[in-house]
Amino acid sequence: MDVGSVTAVSVAVVGVVGTLLSALLTQRAELARERRGELLDVRSCYVALNTATRQYLAALTDQVHALRRDGSGPVRQRLTDARDQHRDVYAEAQLRVPDPVLDLAGQLSRELGAVYGMVKRLDAGAPREGDSVTGAQERIDVLWHLLREMRRRMRAELGVPATAGGREAALPPPAGHRETERGEGTPGTSGTRRGRDGREW
Repeated sequence: MDVGSVTAVSVAVVGVVGTLLSALLTQRAELARERRGELLDVRSCYVALNTATRQYLAALTDQVHALRRDGSGPVRQRLTDARDQHRDVYAEAQLRVPDPVLDLAGQLSRELGAVYGMVKRLDAGAPREGDSVTGAQERIDVLWHLLREMRRRMRAELGVPATAGGREAALPPPAGHRETERGEGTPGTSGTRRGRDGREW
């Protein structure tokens, strides 16, 4: 084989290798874009689920405070709206989020429904045995802790590390999304909930 033939073969081999590498890199880039898109979808779902659950809990808390004041007024409608919004968001989450988060979301959904039923019975003046304003508030307090655990699972699934000192790192919202939500605990306020020891959660 003369030099010209060798050169032609070498060029052909290089061309084939280059084509294969280009196809491989293109495939990997497409897979990476798909993965980023999936993560953005899951993150959006997490943000919506976190917000809807917080708003539901805040509305339940406000309703309990209203019951203590012997009057509910517009709080009733806000609670119904928050319940409906959470139901819709949770239904979408069932199709999108991984099992570790979905297990907690399902537990929260069931317990929220149980507390909602108790609060509505108390508001209607038709409580069942075991129903009480104090009992409702105690169950709500437990649910705030469960929501915190669900957020921790969400961050772990997204690869978001905890900040120094073990405090929660914020769940990053997707681009263009602004999360608006009521505060945890006290009605009509914003911010984080604080336990008796003063720690935020």
